[in-house]
Amino acid sequence: MNTTARQPLLWDIFCQVIDNHGDVGVCWRLARELAARGHAVRLWLDDLRALPWLAPGAWSGAFERIRVLPWPRSAQALAQLPLADVWVEAFGCELPAAFVARFAAEQAMPQPVWINLEYLSAEDWVERMHALPSPVLAGPLAGRRKWFFYPGFTPAAGGLLREGDWPARQARFDRTAWLAAHGVRWQGEPLASLFCYEPPALPALLEQCAASGWHWLVTPGRATQAVQAALPLLRSASAHTTPRITFLPHLPQPAYDELLWACDFNGVRGEDSLTRALWAGRPFVWHIYPQHDGAHHAKLAAFLRWLQAPASLAAFHAAWNDAPGAPALLAPGQGALREWQACVQAARQRLMRQADLASQLIHFIHQKQSETST
Repeated sequence: MNTTARQPLLWDIFCQVIDNHGDVGVCWRLARELAARGHAVRLWLDDLRALPWLAPGAWSGAFERIRVLPWPRSAQALAQLPLADVWVEAFGCELPAAFVARFAAEQAMPQPVWINLEYLSAEDWVERMHALPSPVLAGPLAGRRKWFFYPGFTPAAGGLLREGDWPARQARFDRTAWLAAHGVRWQGEPLASLFCYEPPALPALLEQCAASGWHWLVTPGRATQAVQAALPLLRSASAHTTPRITFLPHLPQPAYDELLWACDFNGVRGEDSLTRALWAGRPFVWHIYPQHDGAHHAKLAAFLRWLQAPASLAAFHAAWNDAPGAPALLAPGQGALREWQACVQAARQRLMRQADLASQLIHFIHQKQSETST
């Protein structure tokens, strides 16, 4: 898919932050990848607190062609703002009222291509919904049209974010040097990263893996809190069964990728880190964002079907996500880890044969612009 032959575009990406790691993480990765391809991006956030650690220098303008802006509150403050080529509402957020007020009467042509960038899922309906129009029926922008754009795992969906330099970066990665630089004392023991919510099976996993000498590298925030709450619940505190744990500081996105590369097993959560775990090609377990109605279990099952997960990996996911009827969690041995890694790497190869999310978005925008101009 050729996305470089046309003129660069100006993008407005809007993100209302629910999860500083996930929502902001996806939007920042998209902004970085668009900028790397010569496009200009205005990234609008209603919460800027994650940027100092997730993307140092982003707020101060250190990244060429990316401008980070606070959520607009006044149409007057936007008076000199040029009209973009693309509007992206990330994860179902709506355009800010002040932004709508500024541009509702704008008659410049062509009008921005308006994208509703949705959540990632492997469920069957994603392919049916992807790239469908959504007419705007009310409000100052009534009569215009949005387009649903669904990231996904199959050629009929919108793809996954993937940087052009990712394979080369991973190929030259030096695990020993990285661990030393980040203060991890490593003596060749199995390494596992942990980024999760509060899985009920966490105490069982820590206890089982302690006997095998696993060394846990735990991300800050909810994962650290979950581990600290789990430790007193372990049934044994002998020297042979006490888990070895390093609590990490917040890592910028490139360093988080490197953490996944450094580990023999990764616990990830949400959507951004799931994608990164797939590109890392290491065995992993996904802690899917829990929903009160249990809908996340169907979403998890769809992903495991696409992944072609072996029975042991599916059972581990069910236990980790507290699925109804799940078996007791059983920590993987070396044979299971090898099987899981083969599964993940086969999935990565399937994904590498598909166009990435940024490429598909750019192609889609140019297509819609061409349709409007004819």
